[in-house]
Amino acid sequence: MSFEISKEQDRAKAKKKKKDDPSAIKEREVPQYPSCLFFQYNTQLGPPYYILVDTNFINFSIKAKLDLVQSMMDCLYAKCIPCITDCVMAEIEKLGQKYRVALRIAKDPRFERLPCTHKGTYADDCLVQRVTQHKCYIVATVDRDLKRRIRKIPGVPIMYISNHRYNIERMPDDYGAPRF
Repeated sequence: MSFEISKEQDRAKAKKKKKDDPSAIKEREVPQYPSCLFFQYNTQLGPPYYILVDTNFINFSIKAKLDLVQSMMDCLYAKCIPCITDCVMAEIEKLGQKYRVALRIAKDPRFERLPCTHKGTYADDCLVQRVTQHKCYIVATVDRDLKRRIRKIPGVPIMYISNHRYNIERMPDDYGAPRF
């Protein structure tokens, strides 16, 4: 009997919570970033540039009549190696017959294939995860949500399409990428 009463008292104590003091200093966890990203400057980035390509970037390049590799080189003034993950490739294959030109471009031998070990084929999560682990990539995308997610990761430049040409965002001045 006394055992049951103590349980009920413990439950009553658990329900009563302390009110937070508004003047108290709140602690929150901030992710630790590597020292190579001091002042958002990524030392792992340099020619030849490895560019992670998203599905919609290929589609918009086709619509804008841009050759992927040549336009990347024109944008960065250096050798560029476009990289495609298995997830992005699966996404293009799922789109079917309508996107067969994009699939043919993605299977170009100049493109480097990156194998994925995780489950699922959601390409955006795959790209964000890969860029978070290895900061040596530039991400080529037109997708607003993906851009927003990548901007939160320090030291990762974003390539996008505007005015029928490729532009780069968040690239350090030292690398000679043009400013528009």
